[in-house]
Amino acid sequence: MKKILVVDDEFQMRQLLRLYLQQENYLVEEAENGKEAFDLIVRSDFDLMILDVMMPIMDGWQTIEQVRQISDIPIMMLTAKGAVEDKVTGLTRGADDYLVKPFEEAELMARVQALLRRSKSNHMEAEVLIYKGVRLNLSARDVSFANKKLNLTQTEFDLLEAMIKHKGKALSREQLVDLVWGIEFMGEDRTVDSHIRNLRDKLKVAGVDKSFVQTVWGIGYKIE
Repeated sequence: MKKILVVDDEFQMRQLLRLYLQQENYLVEEAENGKEAFDLIVRSDFDLMILDVMMPIMDGWQTIEQVRQISDIPIMMLTAKGAVEDKVTGLTRGADDYLVKPFEEAELMARVQALLRRSKSNHMEAEVLIYKGVRLNLSARDVSFANKKLNLTQTEFDLLEAMIKHKGKALSREQLVDLVWGIEFMGEDRTVDSHIRNLRDKLKVAGVDKSFVQTVWGIGYKIE
């Protein structure tokens, strides 16, 4: 059974999420704030975290930054803020998906299932990809360059894998969405751009040439 961590300072929201998730036979643990959630992730393994933004002690943005230092757990942001800027902020800091309150049970479960399917399929593979010094261990979900490990989120890893597997081919945003998110994707083109920007920054810090991921104007992105 998959174990999901629900993080929200509102008791009623945590109970609603627990009800929806347990109806689908997921195990659920709760945290009232980011600090409590981080402590739980340090002590236990989870398959997914559903994370609110506005919380006391440690908010959602701070929680993502802390969690990403130790885990690549899929993270779904749950927020009352629907502005594009807020969504981009969450994705840039390491979230894999977002859902705006109020939401429908069907949409929540579709997104949860999509994230868990991506995580499962990625962990079933056992090959290693190496291109221009960038090494992806698909079974271990590790990325390194010159023996230096890159701390990528699940979505950043999936984007890098997709582009390396299709190296030399310009992939449109729609094609990247199909390869990484699948048909369940309900976001916007800027979602892809935000993850690519974050991926480029991490590759640059590791010493990878800045032209490794290229923009193809009017189409999307490619690795030459």
